[in-house]
Amino acid sequence: MDADSDIKLYHNRWKAVEEIERQELRAMSLEEHWRQINSLIQFALGLGLSRGDDDGEMDVFFRWAKLKGNR
Repeated sequence: MDADSDIKLYHNRWKAVEEIERQELRAMSLEEHWRQINSLIQFALGLGLSRGDDDGEMDVFFRWAKLKGNR
């Protein structure tokens, strides 16, 4: 096998994994989604990570929304 075919096989495997993950996410209930999010939040807090009082992130979201609206 050559490098190009190896790369294509690798890429195709990850595409298959991505599709399986999408199907699993679609099959998840709202309660499962919330449980997963809460687990991540508790994990972050346990590590001492926090978002803090930085509201600059919302400014970025608003700018992107404005840019998307101008298409």
